Formats: sequence, C-alpha cells, structure tokens
Amino acid sequence: MSVSPADAAFEPGRNCWKIANATRASVIVDADAYFHDARKAMAQARHRIMLIGWDFDARMKLGDAGADGGPETVGDFILWLVERTPTLEIFVLRWDVGALKSITRGKTVVKLVQWMLHPRVEVRLDSAHPTGSSHHQKIVVIDDCFAFCGGIDMTEGRWDTRAHVDDDPGRVGPSGNANMPWHDATTAIEGPAAAALGALARRRWHRAGGADLTPIVGAVDCWPQGLHVDFRNIALVIARSEPEMPDWPPTLEIEQMYIDLIRRARHSIYAESQYFASRRVAEAIAARLGEPDGPEIVILNPVSADGWLEPIAMDSARARLYETLHRRDVHRRLRIYHPHTVGGEPIYVHAKIMVIDDQVLKVGSSNFNNRSMRLDTECDVVIDATLPGNEGCAARITAIRNDLIAEHLGCEPERVAAALERHGRLIAAIDSLASGGRLRDYVVPDLASVEKWLADNEVLDPEGPGEMFEALSVRGLFRGFGLFPAPR
Repeated sequence: MSVSPADAAFEPGRNCWKIANATRASVIVDADAYFHDARKAMAQARHRIMLIGWDFDARMKLGDAGADGGPETVGDFILWLVERTPTLEIFVLRWDVGALKSITRGKTVVKLVQWMLHPRVEVRLDSAHPTGSSHHQKIVVIDDCFAFCGGIDMTEGRWDTRAHVDDDPGRVGPSGNANMPWHDATTAIEGPAAAALGALARRRWHRAGGADLTPIVGAVDCWPQGLHVDFRNIALVIARSEPEMPDWPPTLEIEQMYIDLIRRARHSIYAESQYFASRRVAEAIAARLGEPDGPEIVILNPVSADGWLEPIAMDSARARLYETLHRRDVHRRLRIYHPHTVGGEPIYVHAKIMVIDDQVLKVGSSNFNNRSMRLDTECDVVIDATLPGNEGCAARITAIRNDLIAEHLGCEPERVAAALERHGRLIAAIDSLASGGRLRDYVVPDLASVEKWLADNEVLDPEGPGEMFEALSVRGLFRGFGLFPAPR
C-alpha cells in the first residue's frame, strides 16, 4: 500500500496541535509505577504544579511516603508540599459533574475545603463543556519543564501492578472495597514539549474560569531521579479533542489523527482502548480490511465497560461494529482480545495506546468511542519515528509494544519478539503464546432488542454536542456505513 504525504505526516491544525522537542520521554505502565513517579516529580516542584484531570480522590495513597518524609495520601501530600516550599502554588482542575462523587467519599470533601482555604492551593471544577460531555484530560505539569500525559487518574480503582496479582491487597481502596485488576498507561515528558502541555493546562484552567496564569521560565533538569528514560531529544506530537461551544469551535485533531494512522499502517495496528464504539474509527478499519495486503489489527478491550450505563451503550456498540467488520474481514486480520489474571479474573483495560507498525506510538486519554472524538476534552501524545530527529525511535517503540503484549500474556518480552520473528505476523505470534488463558478472544454476546436500539442510535455515545438533541432518525451507529466517501 502506498502512503501519501498527507497520510504520513503530522500537520499542526489538522491532525495535531503542536510538535515540540522532548529532551526526555518515557512510557509508564500501570498506576503503581505512575503514583510512585508522580510523587517524586511533585516533590521536586519549586514554583507550580497543575493537576488537570477527570477525577481526583484526596484519600488515595501516592507512592512510597518514606522517600520524602511526607504524608501518604494525595490530599495531605499536596498541603504538605505547599507548606514545605513557600514558593510553590498548586492548581487542581477536575470535571464538575465527576466532583459530585466526592460527596460520598468520607473525608474527601473536608480535604478539598482545606485545599481551597490554603492561599497557594486553588481548586476549580471544570464546567466549560456542553451538556452530557466531560473534561477527560489527564495531565500533570510541574514548573513547565516536566509533565505527565496519559490515561491515569489519581483516584480510587486505578492502582495496580504490572503483575495484576489475584486478590492483591493493594487494590483495596480507601472505601474498603476490593477493586478489579486494572491496566493503564501514561507518559513522562521533559523539555519544551512539557512546556507546551503547560500552556495547554493553563489555557484549560482559564477556560474553566481561572486566572490567566503566566508561564514558569528558567526551570531545568526536572526529571525525577530513578525514572527510566525511553527516548531522548525527540519530536513529540500533541493532539487534542475539544467539543464545540457557542464561543468555541470544535477541535477534532485526535479523530483525524486516528484516521490518518489507520490509513498509513503497513503491517500492523496494535491498540489498547477502554471502548471500541467509534463509527469513524470503524469506517477507517473497514477500508483497510478489504485490502489484500492491509495491516493486521489487534485491539485489547476490557470484557465489559465499567459502570451502569456504559455497558449498555459501549458493549452493545462494540458487538454491532465488530460483527459488521467481521463480515468484511475476508482475510481474517482483525482480532479483539481481553486480558485476564493468572486466576482467570478479567483485567480492566483503561489504557489508551496505539502502535502503528514499528514506527508510531500514541498514548493519551482518548478512547475508540464517539465521545473521545467530538464531545469530551482529550489530550494524546505521539512519537513518530519517521519525523526528523526521531530516526532512532523505532526499536524502542517496538520494544514497548512487545513489552505490553508480554504483560498481557504473562511471559517475557523476548518470547514475544521471538514469536514475531518466527511467525512474521502479529496475530499468529500472539495466538502461539496465548495457551495459558491470560489473553482471550472477544466473543460477541447476544443482544437484546433494547441494547441494539441503544447502540444503533448512539443514545449514550453521541458524536458531538449537536447530536445530544438531534432527531434519532438522522443518527445512528451505522449511519452511512459502507455508503460514504472515505473519511478525510
């Protein structure tokens, strides 16, 4: 398959926001490592910490408290930081509707009040979004020289290790409930790319009614001690989704990025996503499945979406989309898998990762669902080995993908690499190592008529704020499916 320059390139304003240098960058898998690294990074802050997220739970334990002498929990740790460092200010921005959960979280409300009463801690609830949408970005920026960007919230239910041990006592949250095994990912970024994420965070803060903050300048060498480095001196791509508002045009960079990346894949697409429900992503995949030499497509999903409403909409939409794609998959190049623990318990896939061939790595907050493309605020970062200056990234991108697959199969990354070398194809390599039952095939469930109707009409996963109130007769999961021009 030939790849046109438009499909291969990242273009600010079309399929991304900015391309900026990262002096160092890493992928952090699962929240045990992230909470540890976030604590160390925040302890180094001297001027400003910005916490931009869907949710924060002040009761959560944040890494190893013994290293810095501070308190264990997020809420107390933040207050300790500002008391210890007189020059430090902390800004916390969270989704306003999600904040309603705090009412039932024991002492969380008390801790939030303590934050808000402190002169150098400011908390805002982000309501700058249409009805039915959410602020979904997960960004931490420290002194505008270091940042985390990915899919992990500092809230209950996210902590787990990469071993995903059955009945791990560490998964018992502040509420006393034993949480399900959880797989997630984020990135650590240093340098001008972190400063760009700082600008994005300040912009979002201002949109939510906060003050217009000035950048922090002069901070250098912000990398936390002990945090591994995957990449050095690379061009990092930043892409966003933002919903349309009366005074704010929509930002559709992530949607276009997904379409372009699926188009440019030559031999494989590996993705981890909480959902598979996006009509536009499915359209792009359908176009590739019909090609005789198109790429293999492997998607890791949870067995079922978390929550009460989500399974009705997301699981039903996944089943309907998969069945439609399966009928077009004459070359059998599409597979959806679910990871499980050694004891057979499903692991909830919350990571939002995409690896195209051995060249492109995407990590962020956006899922394969309509909301992430057009209704919620999202932020993804991408490393593309074909960009100038990134020529040496391909081997590390391949190693990260193999390491992720190995985690889900319960084996060593070297075995995944050897299986890929032996079989030459991603699906065949995975299947050859999947006999232990850790990675299982998706099975299409029977759908009740009401679930089919909800999925087909996208009642709980609209493609944008306008569709929230659009007549159902002109909406639908399969609107134009197979009858439309190729997405642009």
